[in-house]
Amino acid sequence: MTFQFTIVVERDPDSGWLVGEVAELPGCYTQAENMVDLESNMREAIHLYLEMSPDVQTFP
Repeated sequence: MTFQFTIVVERDPDSGWLVGEVAELPGCYTQAENMVDLESNMREAIHLYLEMSPDVQTFP
């Protein structure tokens, strides 16, 4: 099954790191020094969020 999520990415002004948050999954966020690592971290964060929250409604 494939899902599509909206990822909001901002740069932290203090650290310079990228911070990503999944709009559809409250509290699902991560950070990284670059976009390649952020994408990998986001995939892992989403996977863990869905694994730990089986009652989350999925969106078509």
